[in-house]
Amino acid sequence: MRILLIGGTGTISMAITELLAKGNDEVYLLNRGNRDTEVPEGIRLIRADINNEAEVLEKIGDLHFDAVCEFIGFVKSQLERDYRLFAGRTDQYIYISSASAYHKPVRGYVINEGTTLANPYWQYSRDKIECEEYLMKLYREEGFPVTIVRPSHTYDKRSVPMGVHGNGGSYQVIRRMLEGKKVIIHGDGSSLWTMTHNSDFAKGYVGLIGNPHAIGEAFQITNDESLTWDQIYECIAKALGVKLNAVHISSEFLAAVSDYDFTGGLLGDKACTVVLITAS
Repeated sequence: MRILLIGGTGTISMAITELLAKGNDEVYLLNRGNRDTEVPEGIRLIRADINNEAEVLEKIGDLHFDAVCEFIGFVKSQLERDYRLFAGRTDQYIYISSASAYHKPVRGYVINEGTTLANPYWQYSRDKIECEEYLMKLYREEGFPVTIVRPSHTYDKRSVPMGVHGNGGSYQVIRRMLEGKKVIIHGDGSSLWTMTHNSDFAKGYVGLIGNPHAIGEAFQITNDESLTWDQIYECIAKALGVKLNAVHISSEFLAAVSDYDFTGGLLGDKACTVVLITAS
């Protein structure tokens, strides 16, 4: 198959790029080339700004793709751009949405692909919902071959799964753990959460590429294990060989007093007990 990845070097997409590089597909990465040194051999690079439509069209020429995989589409205008670029040029358009789009406050802790989408706490999630609705409208009315994928807290060595951190990212919490300092766990630490390593996510995602039964459908690709936040932090501390020194602070208080966006990231996402299952 001929596959185009828009982005291809992020937390989620790099694992997919690496997995595809091991196969026999003709794989292209379209991005600005900021992380070319990390791209595995055999991947064909198209250096272009996706927002420069004339440049993209010039670079891809008359290529037709079995699948176009969008990893950096966050708002509807970006998908409108993709539609202009790839309608009639691909047999499948796979869009990365987010499990944070599922209904908040949660009506039940068990979530599947049929759960209603609504998140009044987080603009990021509302934008993802709008993107999904736009794409499904194109599928219903014009036959645009859409597949939607909803990840939930996908991580790798560059992004360790934490519930609470500041602008410095998860490694500032790791540093505090190594120094024996206190670290914050939101709530009482007992809410359940689902995380997925990017290499595991990639296996499920690649299985959707070129699958005709995936057209017009939405899928969540997640780990089948749910842990409490206390357990998650204990696992990280154990891996570091240190004792966890945790302080529990309510999510509502963190959202009220912090200049970091804990309203969306906690109240609209990580503070909610979530067990993700596949709809039967």
